[in-house]
Amino acid sequence: MTEGKIDLVDQRHQKLVSIGKLGHDLYPHKYERTHNISDIVSLFSGKSREILENEKVSVRTAGRIMTMRGHGKVGFVDLVGESSRIQIYVRQDRIGEDNYSLFRLFDVGDIIGVKGEMFRTKTNELSIFANQLDFLAKSLFPLPEKWHGLSDVERRYRQRYLDLLVNPQVRSIFTTRSSIISEIRRFLEMNNYLEVETPMMQPVAGGAVARPFKTYHEALNIPLYLRIAPELYLKRLIVGGFERVFEINRNFRNEGVSTQHNPEFTMLEFYQAYGNYWDMMDLTEKMLCSVVKKLNGVLLLEYAEKKIDFSNFARYSMVEAIQLFWQGSPPTTSDLHSRSRVGGLLEKLGVEIEKDATWGKLLEILFEKVTERQLVQPTFIYDFPAELSPLAKRRDDDPRFAERFELFIAGMEIANAYSELNDPAEQRKRFQDQLAARNRGDQEAHEMDEDYLRVLGYGMPPTAGEGVGIDRLTMVLTNSASIREVILFPHLRPASKD
Repeated sequence: MTEGKIDLVDQRHQKLVSIGKLGHDLYPHKYERTHNISDIVSLFSGKSREILENEKVSVRTAGRIMTMRGHGKVGFVDLVGESSRIQIYVRQDRIGEDNYSLFRLFDVGDIIGVKGEMFRTKTNELSIFANQLDFLAKSLFPLPEKWHGLSDVERRYRQRYLDLLVNPQVRSIFTTRSSIISEIRRFLEMNNYLEVETPMMQPVAGGAVARPFKTYHEALNIPLYLRIAPELYLKRLIVGGFERVFEINRNFRNEGVSTQHNPEFTMLEFYQAYGNYWDMMDLTEKMLCSVVKKLNGVLLLEYAEKKIDFSNFARYSMVEAIQLFWQGSPPTTSDLHSRSRVGGLLEKLGVEIEKDATWGKLLEILFEKVTERQLVQPTFIYDFPAELSPLAKRRDDDPRFAERFELFIAGMEIANAYSELNDPAEQRKRFQDQLAARNRGDQEAHEMDEDYLRVLGYGMPPTAGEGVGIDRLTMVLTNSASIREVILFPHLRPASKD
């Protein structure tokens, strides 16, 4: 902190002391309002100067000072509350000398209350002519400079409260995020889905291929894991007789951070008995169209200077997608079904591959290299290698592939779904394969979950399930380049002490 800023902080502390000496409660417990600022703007913006003069409407509101300007015994304040702003006109001969002395101790950033009458200034600006000002809280630190705002990205994330105060577009992102979740919830409930809650601490980490966070419960004397997915618990509910369930949940994965990854993130998961992955595709299209139409009015929006059209979802198998987006003469289907040929294609692209990498893993790498970033428009990629999908049914006509899809928008994976594996014997074999992978050092592989196998032993109907990344979906729908822009308090590396 610079010497100048230290002086400003000292000055504000001194002003707080002076306010106390004037007899004001420095931290009052409550302030009664007749209107919030948004209400005032909504109710009176359409009223002319003459109407306001005739009605003489008195209001009592509160907010944070964002700008102050004054000339002798007259002052103006811009007061903000949430996303709205109202001007306050202050005159000493109106509020009295004592109250004006209080006004002179206010700073930008302070929270105040005001009682007065609605009117319009000579420039026709909607304002409150103050009869009384009340002190509610002092901002002991100066807000970021008015004209520059809070532009340092690292500081914006670490001090999100300031980011929200001075950057209205940031508040708008999180208002939109809330609307996205509300519309998803409304859509699923209209389609007879029941919202449920499942454990966030689990004795066995499962439901996704990811590295978990581990903790310990002292009273029970057992290790626990922060959930990487709620999947296995939601499928327990399907076995228990609920036919359609969903959860909007927090998941935790002990992985790196990037523009698309945060260790703690929000996921929608939903499961439907007697359906398969094609049913999930159809439902997902309808749900996302409903959300986009509700937020945007139309199904066309802009992301990163590209137009995203939600009226047209494409569908390709993984093999078809690689062929479609290949630069030059595409590989044949036989090429893509062969481990050695897929490995050769990767080597030609300059990708180093592990000696023991399986065909399915190599095909996934090839897809990511060739295709993933090209999937700008909403696109379902289906039929993944079964070895990459330990909880999904295999295709009856070609068991190398699982009945699984991922939805891509703007080059990002947004959703993952499949026809759920409900054969307990096959599920045990898949878990054993995962256990072997763990023993070889794969910390993301599934653990053996004997209780879940017991659950399947009671019979799970044909079921389809899906997970949708709320954070990434919000990125697309708010034109945000980083996942940190759509998470209020993203995880960050420790701040430098330099």
